[in-house]
Amino acid sequence: MNISPRLSVLDLVPVRSAQTSRGAVAASVRLAQLADRLGFTRYWFAEHHNMPAVASTTPPVLIAAIATQTERIRVGSGGVMLPNHAPLVVAEQFAALEALAPGRIDLGIGRAPGSDPVITQLLRISGPTAEVDRFPDHLADILSLLSPDGATLRLTSGREYAITATPAASAVPPLWLLGSSDYSAKLAAELGLPYVFANHFSGQGLERALELYRTGYRPSEAHPEPETFLTANASVAPTLDEARARALPQLRSMARLQLGRPMRPLETVDEAQAAPADSQAAELITAMERRWVIADAAGAASELRTLAARHGIDEIMVAPIAGSYASEPLDRTQGREQTLELLAGALAE
Repeated sequence: MNISPRLSVLDLVPVRSAQTSRGAVAASVRLAQLADRLGFTRYWFAEHHNMPAVASTTPPVLIAAIATQTERIRVGSGGVMLPNHAPLVVAEQFAALEALAPGRIDLGIGRAPGSDPVITQLLRISGPTAEVDRFPDHLADILSLLSPDGATLRLTSGREYAITATPAASAVPPLWLLGSSDYSAKLAAELGLPYVFANHFSGQGLERALELYRTGYRPSEAHPEPETFLTANASVAPTLDEARARALPQLRSMARLQLGRPMRPLETVDEAQAAPADSQAAELITAMERRWVIADAAGAASELRTLAARHGIDEIMVAPIAGSYASEPLDRTQGREQTLELLAGALAE
């Protein structure tokens, strides 16, 4: 299917009220299979911890599951939050994934912890294996460990010690640097890495980040030219009214997060409509609505084409945030499926 701009998917594996993790994961498997059939380019999982509305805590596990349930779509992380993990562990996990699904694995890496300070400390309880201030060094370590030649460590005795992520690697998954700041854009440019701007999360500083990345890019052997795309939240339905209704649960959840209020499983559309937001939350929701793609198929296609043309990109990774009605099955997310189907159809025209 000819989709322009190319479309990909970012999945946080949302958990709605009355739904179990099993149901949420089953819904994401269905969604990934649909994206595969529709011709989407990639399907990435985010890493977040201790959030009642998010079941995407371990991207490598989910990637392995989806890779075996799909045929052609690339599967990856959006991203692995490197401060939470030892570089060798990340390299070994993704080398194994590459062996499982050759040529279909992407390693997206971010610098944020993906949770609050308490969870961050629990994730690092065995020691500061990947501190934020050593982020560039750890990226370099992962690239070396993944390569067929591996890396060499010099021991205190002076002896060299060879390390590889797998015994006999035949291919290396491409590493993408994720971010929403000047720092990540500059670092991706300096290292000659592909770069993804987390527009779905921030929405601020996009133009500057892309300019810094493109103008400062240093070609690498694997990536002689800069390569970038961005993410966007999307709720698409046959009518604008339905798209807005299905976006409301996620909008309210993000408002609670920004206001520091207790998090809970994602509301159904029915629950969200029955409990009007207070003035603080309503103001945040209105601001987010302007940045998100909430439209019918034709309107959403027009917005994505404009976004791609404005920023000189040929791929957009949508986070399908359309919520569910209480009457809909717990092992599917029909609003998210509808978003992908309508986008694919409208952008193919």
